[in-house]
Amino acid sequence: MESFKLFDFTKLHSDLFSYSDSEFKLFQCRLIPGLDLNSVIGVRFPLLRQTAKKVQEYGNTDDFFDSLPHKYFEENVLHGYLIERIKDAEICVQRIDQFIPFIDNWAVCDTLKPSALKRKPDLLLKKIMEWISVDKTYYKRFAIRMLMCFFLDENFKPSYLKIVADIKSDDYYINMMISWFFATALAKQWDSTFMYLQGRKLSAWCHKKTIQKAIESYRISDDKKVILKNLSINNAPQPSSATFCTE
Repeated sequence: MESFKLFDFTKLHSDLFSYSDSEFKLFQCRLIPGLDLNSVIGVRFPLLRQTAKKVQEYGNTDDFFDSLPHKYFEENVLHGYLIERIKDAEICVQRIDQFIPFIDNWAVCDTLKPSALKRKPDLLLKKIMEWISVDKTYYKRFAIRMLMCFFLDENFKPSYLKIVADIKSDDYYINMMISWFFATALAKQWDSTFMYLQGRKLSAWCHKKTIQKAIESYRISDDKKVILKNLSINNAPQPSSATFCTE
């Protein structure tokens, strides 16, 4: 029988603290509202990705996956990176379902883009509809992001735009992702997406933020940016939650 080494959390924490950057720690806490300073080590993301690549050195990865909730922000980011490395789509989904209730900020949410899910679009779409129906910020944000990452290219259907447009929320982090989704959709599926801006089918804030993001994008032509500017809405009310986060 194959034996597995128990995960060495002491060694992991020791290594993470050896990578600590105090200035980066303060920067992260300013950028990500709600982070407890004591829960942040201050490890730059490239070092966390390197740690994910060598995680077997610490022992059985399943022990780490099952150790929720984690103590440190960096452990949550690492958790996302490790999920990304899972090759089996069904196992990947199981680990996402296990992890997503513990996601409490946009930075951890947005680390997750598992390539294994691209190979199972039907499974992913089913899960997206489950996640998007949950009335919690990071379930919805993650679901919208998965639609944006995996269903705006060869798997695109115009009905996916309606799924996102129908989400009505006053949550900043949900609305920011809706805006990011539609700005990306304008770059990839202009004809289908433009109708949502032209018909004012989004909230005033999401409409305005979508246009702002699209105008800032290098993937949208100058001619189209002029058209979008003519659809601008001024003085849209700000959704609730933090206003100084960039995503």
